[in-house]
Order: sequence, then C-alpha cells, then structure tokens
Amino acid sequence: MKKWMTAKLTLLCLVFASCNGQINEKSHNAANPAVGGGCDGCELMYIGMPKELHAVDTSPGWNEKGQKLLVTGTVFQLDGKTPAPNVIIYYWQTDNNGYYTPAPGMDQRVKRHGHIRGWVQTGDDGKYAIRTTRPAHYPKDVLPAHIHLSIREPDVSNEYYTDEINFDDDPLLIPHFKKYPQENRGGSGIVRVLLKDSLQVAGHDIILGLNIPNYPRKITDKMQSGLSIGEDQPSFTPFHAYGPDKGTQTCPVCKYGRYHGIVYFVGNHPDWMAIRNWLQFLEQESEKRQKYLKVYFVYGNSKRYNKPERQLQLEKLGHALKIKHTALTFVPSFYDKKTEIHLNKINPDAANTFIIYKHRRIVDKYIDLAPTPENFRTLSNALDRTQGDFFGLAEPMHN
Repeated sequence: MKKWMTAKLTLLCLVFASCNGQINEKSHNAANPAVGGGCDGCELMYIGMPKELHAVDTSPGWNEKGQKLLVTGTVFQLDGKTPAPNVIIYYWQTDNNGYYTPAPGMDQRVKRHGHIRGWVQTGDDGKYAIRTTRPAHYPKDVLPAHIHLSIREPDVSNEYYTDEINFDDDPLLIPHFKKYPQENRGGSGIVRVLLKDSLQVAGHDIILGLNIPNYPRKITDKMQSGLSIGEDQPSFTPFHAYGPDKGTQTCPVCKYGRYHGIVYFVGNHPDWMAIRNWLQFLEQESEKRQKYLKVYFVYGNSKRYNKPERQLQLEKLGHALKIKHTALTFVPSFYDKKTEIHLNKINPDAANTFIIYKHRRIVDKYIDLAPTPENFRTLSNALDRTQGDFFGLAEPMHN
C-alpha cells in the first residue's frame, strides 16, 4: 500500500512539476469544489508542456497532409471586454484521418490525445493564435469534427475545459447539436470559417468563467439583461411593424446573421423621448454603415398589449422619424415563447438593452444607457471595434 501511495505521489509531482512551478494544486471536496465541475483528462495538459509558452503556436499537424487552419482570437475576462493575460490554452485534436495518432516515443499517459497537441499563453492583449491542420471526423461516427480545449488561469485553483471548437460549415454540426447542444462553456465553440488564399481562418474568442460551474468570480452589475458576450445571438421572430421586412415575422439573425447587427430592446418601462433619440442615432449609424450593419428595435412591453395598436404605434413612430433602414419590431413580452424572444433573456425592467452581434456571435452588450452624446460615442466606437473580420477577411466560405 505504501509503495502504491509513493508511486502515485511521484506521478503527481512529475505532472505538476512540468508546469514550471505555476501550479498550486488543491484538493477538491464538497466544501471546495473543482472549478468547472471536474474534467476528464485536463490534467494531461501539463505533460510535455514547454517551460516557455508563447501567444502563437504551430502544431505538429501544420506540416502534415490536410487543410491548413489558423485558429485565432482573444481571451477575455468574465465581462467579455477586458483582455486576460497569462492564460494557458491547451489544445488537442485528430489528424487528417480522424485519429488521435500518437508519435513514436510519446509519453504513454498522453497517447490518447494524439500527437497534434500544443499550448499557447496569452500576452497582455489576451490574444492567441494556433497554426494547425483542420481535424477530420472520427471514422464511421456522427460527431462533428472538433478541437478540444483546456484552460489554465494564473489565479484559479485548477484547469477546466471549455466548449470544443466546431466548424459552422460541418454537415454533421446541426444534426448533432439538435440532440446535444453545446453548453457555451467559455462562449460558443462554433466558429465561422473564412478563406485567405489556401488557408482557412477561424476566429474563436474565449470568455473566462462563462457558464463554468464553481467559477470564483461573478458579474457584479446590478441589472442583468441579455445573454453574455461570447454566446450566440439566438433566433427569434418578432412582428415587423416598420422597416425593410414590414408585415412579416422575419427572424433577424436567420436572414441577416452573417452581417454586423445591433438589437435595441425596450421592455415594460418605455421612455419615448429617449427611444426617439436612440432611434435617430441608430438610423444615422445604419445609414453610415448600411453595406454591412443591420439595426433592429424590439419593443416588448407586456402591459396592455394589443397587437394592432402596437403595430400602428410603431408605424407612426417610423414615419415621424423618417426612418429608412432601421427595423421597428415588437413582441407580446420578453417572455413570449411563440416568437422565441424568451431565448434572448432580456430583462423587461431594464430601461434598455443593446446587443451587438457579428456572424451570430454576441460581441458587445450595454444595459440602461441614456441617450447622451457620450453614450452615442460609446456605441459608435463599439461598432467600429467589432466591425472587422480577422485579418480583414470579408468573404465567408459558406453563406
């Protein structure tokens, strides 16, 4: 028994010594639960880890047969806006044939991760990049192709996993996630693939702690409204009272999801002077950015709801403000399931909620903004900051 315990302790020491003294492993129990709720195989990230890590890594798959792929993005703190430095990302994936093929002489403990594995560590700007080859599906399986990720933060007690990276052009993606939707751990793992010459580029930002069980930090904002930055903007079908899709229940994200979009939600406490000012500002932004920006106003006041009256009210508002590009829409309430607006998790008691998305991904969010020149600049700057694709790539591989 003593020999077995000694061997086990020696193994643990070897594992955690390979992290160059950065790991202060703690025991986890009911009083001190593991961040992330446990992780099968995450501890293997320390085996073979180089003493020096960089923000850019080239995997062994880069020079092998297969489609070259660049995965790049920014790691943010829980607010989705503050870059997170010194975060280690460990990745592993299948090869071009769908296997986790080990390399000759590879440590026995990590053979199940295969030889296409590696590490990046974010710099002060939170950015990282991985040069690799696009993974293949498991042979004779229904799982979409994916890249596994584990995260180690410098001041969190243990590593944890985030959603796997999946590819939006993968034919196995939709059938699989209809049955087994992602958890959005660290944000959505579904990436949009762009093409630059013969290189595929996938942008993947990570939000530390987002949907991670037992995460030690919490968002401290008093008013909560809307999904988190990093999650996918859900589909919903509001009634279009005025604008390009008037008279329909067009889903903004379904029809225009590949665009840059901003959705302005107002619930049970409308301030119509503020609404008019915001709509005039958003119309100007829409005019300035009309080649790629889509703007929506979604009114969800559940008090004294009457569909024809709500329709007429927004029609009159659109005519009065001479709106041409902004869609004025409404729903019975923000809890309504028929229109699926409830999936947005908008707080009807918030004065307003602004959601900015790009390629269906929520990239910024603001709550309870007054229509002041300072806040106009804030939103305009946010649209500027979130406009561009990675490396200026504009044309998607698949529409």
